[in-house]
Amino acid sequence: MNQNIRCEIERRRTFAIISHPDAGKTTLTEKFLLYGGAIQTAGSVKGKQSDKHAVSDWMDLEKQRGISITSSVLQFEYDGYCINILDTPGHQDFSEDTYRTLMAADSAVMVIDAAKGIEPQTRKLFKVCAMRDIPIFTFINKMDREARDPFDLLDELEREFGIGTYPMNWPIGCGRSFKGVYDREARAVLSFDDAHRGRERIHGVHCDISDTETLDRLIGEDMRRTLVDQVELLDGASFDFDLDAVRHGKLSPVFFGSALNNFGVEPFLMHFLKMTTSPLPRVASGTPIDPFDEGFTAFVFKIQANMNKAHRDRIAFMRICSGRFERGREYYHVQGDKSFRLSQPQQMMAAEREIVEQAYAGDIIGVFDPGIFSIGDTVCEKGQRVRFEGIPVFAPEHFAMVEQVDSMKRKQFAKGMNQIAQEGAIQIFFEPNSGLERVIVGVVGVLQFEVLEYRIKNEYGCDLRRSALPYSQIRWIKDQTIDPKTLKLSHDTKWVQDYRGQNLLIFTSEWAIRWVLEDNPGLELAEFSKDSDTQE
Repeated sequence: MNQNIRCEIERRRTFAIISHPDAGKTTLTEKFLLYGGAIQTAGSVKGKQSDKHAVSDWMDLEKQRGISITSSVLQFEYDGYCINILDTPGHQDFSEDTYRTLMAADSAVMVIDAAKGIEPQTRKLFKVCAMRDIPIFTFINKMDREARDPFDLLDELEREFGIGTYPMNWPIGCGRSFKGVYDREARAVLSFDDAHRGRERIHGVHCDISDTETLDRLIGEDMRRTLVDQVELLDGASFDFDLDAVRHGKLSPVFFGSALNNFGVEPFLMHFLKMTTSPLPRVASGTPIDPFDEGFTAFVFKIQANMNKAHRDRIAFMRICSGRFERGREYYHVQGDKSFRLSQPQQMMAAEREIVEQAYAGDIIGVFDPGIFSIGDTVCEKGQRVRFEGIPVFAPEHFAMVEQVDSMKRKQFAKGMNQIAQEGAIQIFFEPNSGLERVIVGVVGVLQFEVLEYRIKNEYGCDLRRSALPYSQIRWIKDQTIDPKTLKLSHDTKWVQDYRGQNLLIFTSEWAIRWVLEDNPGLELAEFSKDSDTQE
């Protein structure tokens, strides 16, 4: 491989930021961008109407609700590294978007609220990381507020997740008495000063733990004694640092700080970049694809329509797995079995875009999608027969009937529903032979219904009428040659089709599933569609 290309790939770092809502994930992301020079001042997720909004929250509804609804892609340079951040939704109702985004990451930063510890969504996301052997780095946030005992937080992490922890720094107090952190590697104290309130970089005061006089002046004698005792306990009882264990998700380096006040963020970023890896291999047809292979390969992990209000286009997000992408070259779309040129390849800063001439393994690029891509599709060099493993689809748990209010807007309604269905997070189903004036919508979390209504109204100009349905389970019919009309179905089971025309059954209960299977010998049902390549 060309040495310049190898160097470009080696300096790539691609990671996702995950957390429970309100733990400070988006705020931490903003501070990373601040240090990389990508923005001049950090925005806030919540605040006054005049406040600058977080860069990664580009959707209007995100700005109104103060939560991240969809994943953002952010690329910037820092200290010789090219960093790709995947900022994910924290709310459990948008967990499918987070799950797919994790498929494109090489490591994960887990943000935890120091007062709350591990919360349900954090637990669920960690399991996804562990399943993929993704290295996990922990940032315990909001130390400037009242917090739980740091030893209790570490114990909870180890007990809940079954991994070791290694505190890279140690907090000195919390809340109003928060004085800073002790850096275990540098054996120095970084003093906290909240006067900056996150608007610029903090330049702390460094002081060795053995410098009693300076330490007493910075944090007081009582806190100095407590710190010395805690550091001795850590040195004697905590896990040893093992970089190999970190890179295989068995040991999580832990950092304490305050993202809002910009404290501890840059030291965390510097340590993280040294410990995490350049792009990792991805499995295709059972074979690992080395990122340093000459041939370009990539897979689609996200599709988003209407990011740009002016153009109303649709963007397919691709994770480059190997080689170098070059604008203007022909590539091969495996699922579509055709060669084509990727139109206007772009790199992202949330909703901001920049046309790129080339990109490398580890990078995320967005390409204009005329409707040919689906989640999990592979793109590669012409002549290659690479096919990356599919991305599983979460089965929806909530269903509703959705109808257009204005029958004159039938075309806009159908277009909106079809495009949103192809994005994958909100699943759209049709009743065979019932027309397109109404559809059945399936979602993982009920907040997705609100997102659907908002987007159809604002992006396609249609008002919706929604009514809840009693269904809670869904199964794909494995043998799609079976005519569902010939099946014996109970009154609490409904036959529907997805936008690809696949036949599915939705049920009100597990009992209803068993009844249909018993009454239709030979019928096989799957929890995942064939397109996801993950049937069980």
